Amino acid sequence: MPEPYVAPGADVAGSARLGDGVTVWHLAQVREDAEIGANSIVGRGAYVGIGVRVGENSKIQNHALVYEPAELAAGVFIGPAVVLTNDTFPRAVNPDGSRKSASDWDPVGVTVGEGASIGARAVCVAPVTIGAWATVAAGAVVTRDVPAHALMVGVPARRVGWVGRAGVPLVEKDGAWHCPSSGAVYTEDGGSLRETG
Repeated sequence: MPEPYVAPGADVAGSARLGDGVTVWHLAQVREDAEIGANSIVGRGAYVGIGVRVGENSKIQNHALVYEPAELAAGVFIGPAVVLTNDTFPRAVNPDGSRKSASDWDPVGVTVGEGASIGARAVCVAPVTIGAWATVAAGAVVTRDVPAHALMVGVPARRVGWVGRAGVPLVEKDGAWHCPSSGAVYTEDGGSLRETG
């Protein structure tokens, strides 16, 4: 496996851990104790917060902001300019007017399941969990948990369909959901989806 590559102009903290084959591009910042899994890419100008965990084979595209304590599983796609927030009730100051410090709030994170994709300029408002293989459309604003394989669009985001592992919207036929790309078959049960063949 190739060594990690950090482009000139990128800022990677000494305590960050980069797996084999990781690429961190120009102007990206990877903060203290962050962990980037093997073969992952951190795009130009992206931000990965303190202690964030990113699974192998993931892609964080240009100018995405992944704030701590986010956790991304393997194979996750974070599109350009996506924001994963971490403050439920954001304020710059306390009620007495003093500037807030790190000790004045408790960060909450976004959890993204295996193979999930979050489209360009989408915002995930923590704390939320994006299920495995789900797709959040570009520009959507996610304010509640997303089931695995869900296709989410809009502000606030709502489920408009299902997607398979290939990322292609599934087609309903004879009481099951079929992937036109891979041929995989899924069944729906109580608002969730599982692959059956």
